[in-house]
Amino acid sequence: MPKVNYTEDNIRSLDWKEHIRMRPGMYIGKLGDGHAPDDGIYVLVKEIMDNSIDEFVMGAGKQIDINVDDTEVIIRDYGRGIPLGKVVDCVSKINTGGKYDSEAFKKSVGLNGVGTKAVNALSISFEVASYRDGKCKVARFAKGELVEEKKVVATKESNGTQVRFKPDPSIFVDYKFRADFIEQMIWNYAYLNAGLRLVFNGTKYVSQRGLLDLLERKTQSQDIRYPIIHLKGHDIEVAVTHGEQYGEEHYSFVNGQHTTMGGSHQSALREGVVRAIRDFFKKDYDASDIRSGMIAAISIKVQDPVFESQTKTKLGSQNVGPEGPTVRSWVVDFLKKELDNDLHRQPEVAIALQKKILQSEKERKEMAGIKKIATERAKKANLFNKKLRDCRVHLDSKKNRKDESTIFITEGDSASGSLTKARDVQTQAVFSLRGKPLNCFGLTKKVVYENEEFNLLQHALNVEDGVENLRYNNIIIATDADVDGMHIRLLLMTFFLQYFPELVREGHVQILQTPLFRVRNKEKTIYCYNDREKQAALGKIGKKAEITRFKGLGEISPKEFSQFIGDDMRVETVRMSQQTAVADLLSYFMGKNTQDRQKFIIDNLRAEEPIVEGAEA
Repeated sequence: MPKVNYTEDNIRSLDWKEHIRMRPGMYIGKLGDGHAPDDGIYVLVKEIMDNSIDEFVMGAGKQIDINVDDTEVIIRDYGRGIPLGKVVDCVSKINTGGKYDSEAFKKSVGLNGVGTKAVNALSISFEVASYRDGKCKVARFAKGELVEEKKVVATKESNGTQVRFKPDPSIFVDYKFRADFIEQMIWNYAYLNAGLRLVFNGTKYVSQRGLLDLLERKTQSQDIRYPIIHLKGHDIEVAVTHGEQYGEEHYSFVNGQHTTMGGSHQSALREGVVRAIRDFFKKDYDASDIRSGMIAAISIKVQDPVFESQTKTKLGSQNVGPEGPTVRSWVVDFLKKELDNDLHRQPEVAIALQKKILQSEKERKEMAGIKKIATERAKKANLFNKKLRDCRVHLDSKKNRKDESTIFITEGDSASGSLTKARDVQTQAVFSLRGKPLNCFGLTKKVVYENEEFNLLQHALNVEDGVENLRYNNIIIATDADVDGMHIRLLLMTFFLQYFPELVREGHVQILQTPLFRVRNKEKTIYCYNDREKQAALGKIGKKAEITRFKGLGEISPKEFSQFIGDDMRVETVRMSQQTAVADLLSYFMGKNTQDRQKFIIDNLRAEEPIVEGAEA
């Protein structure tokens, strides 16, 4: 390896905006194009929203207006407004802001002084206007650079701040805001700030009952076993009920931040519910029986919250305040007292809850023998299991790449063979199906252990005792882009939604997109995922280019496959809208209501002329 000089000339200091633009992932997580709710453009929206929410929390301003089109965002609050002499500094000087004064913002999310500056640096245009006591100050920026600072002028506008920004398309390539993702973000703000009016593109969103409204909107009344228990205390709020589904469903928040990856407060919620119920019934019920089917939400407010990343999706272990108890002991003690009191006040709820626990206990004991046989079979299969080609890094490992740990679920030996040869053996595993798996809709979890293929898949994922033991961050369904491939995809999604819905809710289940066409000549090869991309490739290479249509994954050579499962891998995360009722969804698509499906297909059937390659449009 050639020797490289390392001198003072190699040392370079970046200013704040250069560093943010060069390393945006450090500040906003992944970039993306808007197709996933955790893409960077939504983090930008949230950073501005958090400032407006903090104004409401401090008692200033009861309404926030949000207007979003495909590429631009305008957020107007009616709080106190940024002090006019500090408007430019607050959006362009790193570590500058009012939230370092703990008296002004005691329990704020945006404590690092970076959020608004990151939005500024990553926007091709950014405008901030502050209205205070009949005066207005406006400043405009481009990529973090100040381009215009207007003088203070008189105004009749109400106090508050307005921010207008347009993310930089050179960083967020081909991005587009999706209204449903922003709507869910706004609903979360509404649930956590009772009485706040949020007006999104002309529609008003208000919640008066907080987390009770959240759980009511997330569940169907006919699917829960008893009315939602709603508990409120100083800086803590909890809502809990039980449904008919397998697994658990949690929604957790810290200082208004949706902690999608949970953390110490969510773990304490799970522990606290178990301890409170055991104490109330004076029975040492198994924790899994108590939590089976549990649907719960928790919101806490703490001083100086410590998150495990800049994007604040997981709360670390910490105390409630400088001299307060730990979050764990605080939440557990709250639940032991308040949940016990509520169950005494509502004996009918206590009876329904106990019936659910006893039902889960009965089902668990009935499956004990089957589980033992299935576990022994899975352990034995591990010695010579050709279905699973494992990787070296897993989600529960201490290695830095654990979030990249991926398992591809594919059909047949040919596709799995190409994947296995092309994969990164450090982070990518492959699980091969024999063919079409069982349609498990309406069947009890017993079938997971009786069906060898499902049992081996469950064992590979390590989710038998809960998704917290999941071995892979990304579960990618990789099937052919034909009718049989789509059917296998539906059967697998039914398996996950039926028995492990939290894997879907937490964004672990994804669909691999593989190219449909290869367009090439002697000098260049372009892979295309749809007809539009194919036509664009023909425009670049020429109409005489060779076009190959991939019909199955097995047709793609390992050398080619390595290009589709690397850094530029295209996947689509399986997501459910907030109004989706899993039982109704599965019943319609995978149940025995063939007449309803037949009618829908007949009513929506379209006949089109076949497409002939090379034919003129």
